[in-house]
Amino acid sequence: MSPAPTPTRAYGTWPGGMPYLAVGSGPPLVFLPGTTPNHEAPVGVERRFHARQVMPYAGSRRVWWVNRRPGLDPAATMADIAADYANAMLRRFDEPVDVIGESTGGSVALQLAADHPAVVKRLVIVSAAYRLSEEGRDTMMRVADHVLDGRPRAAGAELMRMTGSGALSNRLLAGLGWLVGKPFFARVTADLMTTIRAEDGFNLHTRLADILAPTLLIGGDRDAFYSAELFRQTAEGIPRAHLALYSGRGHMNTALDPRFLTDVLTFLDPPDDAGSPAGPRYSEGDIRPTSK
Repeated sequence: MSPAPTPTRAYGTWPGGMPYLAVGSGPPLVFLPGTTPNHEAPVGVERRFHARQVMPYAGSRRVWWVNRRPGLDPAATMADIAADYANAMLRRFDEPVDVIGESTGGSVALQLAADHPAVVKRLVIVSAAYRLSEEGRDTMMRVADHVLDGRPRAAGAELMRMTGSGALSNRLLAGLGWLVGKPFFARVTADLMTTIRAEDGFNLHTRLADILAPTLLIGGDRDAFYSAELFRQTAEGIPRAHLALYSGRGHMNTALDPRFLTDVLTFLDPPDDAGSPAGPRYSEGDIRPTSK
């Protein structure tokens, strides 16, 4: 048997200068990434990392990893950032498409679905909610302060200490953040600070009912940037939302859970035209806690 062909890759920019990389073939799936130190087109190791990030979805999809545009207005809000995506998607696609947003990309995706429902067919939110926790907000502002003050290692440690699933893993990840902070923030631009400020002011609680797309929200109950309660409140506020809450998972390892890919692909590829997910069925607005 011949090995499966490597999904075709392409790189470039969407309208407005939004950098993208695309892999696979089939119906489009737009992936909105988490925080990045800049909004320039990824190259080298960074490009390979992002390609690997979306490759699991590319078996039957054309997956578009699309970052925020470079040169954001310093006063840009999450609504402004979402509008950039909506305008570009309207020019790229002839119909609504499936969207997956992870972490900060999940915040943008929620805003996109609320403000521009005509561009979103189905929505997957990973490790994000209608707002950051207070600890999450404080952490990201400290990250910004460290970067602005020329302390990239401290910024890396501050960022990574929040991504584990407990005290020990948080300490280990803070140490890793200290080691990789300098290279990670080596090409930082003002767009990072703008995005952090936009997310600091982000609170979509009163707009959740405006999200009309069928939505799957996946989070870990030990995610310090959010919380199990914020994930529940977000899913409860979206009319057609399902929640998969993974026990014992933090911000970083939620997407590494062995159930994750199956949950996402089952939701995105329903068996019929009515939009009903394959596998177990849940009523609209149902909350599905998932335990180990």
